[in-house]
Amino acid sequence: MTSLPWLTILWLTPVLGAVIMLLLRPVQRRLTKWVGLVSSIAVLGVVAVLVAKFDAAGEQYQLVESHAWITAFGSNYTVGIDGIALVLVVLTAVLVPLLIITSWNEAGDHRFSGSIYIALMLAVEAMVLISLIALDVLLFYVFFEAMLIPMYFLIGRYGGSGRSQAALKFLLYNLIGGLVMLVAVIGLYAVTANAGHGTLDFRQLVDTARDADPTIQTLLFLGFMFAFAVKAPLWPFHTWLPGVATSAKPSTAVLMMAIVDKLGTFGMLRYCLQLFPDASTYFRPLIITLAVIGILYCAIVAIGQTDIMRLIAYTSVSHFGFIILGIFVMTGAGQSGSTLYMVNHGISTAALFLIAGFLVSRRDTRRINAYGGVQKVAPVLAGTFLVAGLSALALPGLAPFISEFLVLIGTFTHYPLAAVTAAIALVLSAVYVLWLYQRMMTGPTTDGNNSLHDLLPREIAVVAPLIALLLVLGVYPKPALDVINPSISHTLTTINQPDPVPKASAK
Repeated sequence: MTSLPWLTILWLTPVLGAVIMLLLRPVQRRLTKWVGLVSSIAVLGVVAVLVAKFDAAGEQYQLVESHAWITAFGSNYTVGIDGIALVLVVLTAVLVPLLIITSWNEAGDHRFSGSIYIALMLAVEAMVLISLIALDVLLFYVFFEAMLIPMYFLIGRYGGSGRSQAALKFLLYNLIGGLVMLVAVIGLYAVTANAGHGTLDFRQLVDTARDADPTIQTLLFLGFMFAFAVKAPLWPFHTWLPGVATSAKPSTAVLMMAIVDKLGTFGMLRYCLQLFPDASTYFRPLIITLAVIGILYCAIVAIGQTDIMRLIAYTSVSHFGFIILGIFVMTGAGQSGSTLYMVNHGISTAALFLIAGFLVSRRDTRRINAYGGVQKVAPVLAGTFLVAGLSALALPGLAPFISEFLVLIGTFTHYPLAAVTAAIALVLSAVYVLWLYQRMMTGPTTDGNNSLHDLLPREIAVVAPLIALLLVLGVYPKPALDVINPSISHTLTTINQPDPVPKASAK
């Protein structure tokens, strides 16, 4: 009996939901929102099936589907999933329903706006999912770039002040990065075509791209890396992100920072390292240096922010530096920590940003000094904000601690100076998180905050799962690491970077 094409069903489910939403009549606007929510929950159900079917000890890529697509270019519709992609698929499927609940009344009152807003979110979800499961480089590229369109409208149409400029800057930065990557994709195909078997199948390219001329391999690596560095974002290509965070709706900003931007670091781990191992090794010191600079610079800049959303955005860029650092130190602990950090960062950023968004919606201001004594009038909101903030500074017992600890351990093995320097950010993060909480939540209640109400049931339904995940993954990350580690071992073997043997074990 032929098994169902679960990976195709995975990304088609949100597409179908978005189409149904747009086809319903305007008078059925409330129904359309339920269609969007049910569609996102259905995606979560499909992901549960994938998790049940995935064998961490099995083949590297599982549930593979392949069909002819553009045969003239050696490109097929080929999808499959490994442990790294699986955990990011799970993250996406968990967060999108929560974002839809968050944005239930967020898209405005004019006709059809709510339907379009949620439909655009489902479209982004579908494109992220197919990008994560794509095993054809052209297939990955098409959807990696196509998601710029719905994201542009989510930012530019539904954001606040400055949304047009933020949306345009986002589009230009990422479009330029994508165009550079397109040149590299074409060059990658040309390399294999010259070898007599033109293909864009990632699994075949891993064996053939490394045989290319070193100069060509370097240029191709830079093309891919530039696009991923912009998307991630890696310092100094990060300047578009704070504008999006402050101008977009909170749910849109979380969709960007917690889900979409992960494709940048995912692309580095899958495509840059495995297709161009020699070039990745050559540029490793430079990328590690940029990552460490980004970690410290953005943490310092975050301390001086007066806008709460902008502060959180800079902390997010700092955390992306840790993820990229772990990827390019090329150790098992570093890359496992980075992959787990992608998941934990998504949960932590979503919790912190959404709770801040709930607070901002009550006062309609993002200025930190407009708040004070919030814990006296909204203790649940203040308490959950504290937990989310403590997760951002990687407090032991909360999810980001394990991933950040693994990254630093993996970094110290090869680059002790980089590890020690990056660890300074732990002190800086304590400064910006605790000082932020002190200014906003403690002390006497300032004027205008006396009438603030606590979290509503709908808001608690969003925050509670995120806090629960931060706690569970903080004390028991083993299920996630059991899925991640075999894929990381495969990656290290592919790029010929065996883990260093501890000195005590070598005797």
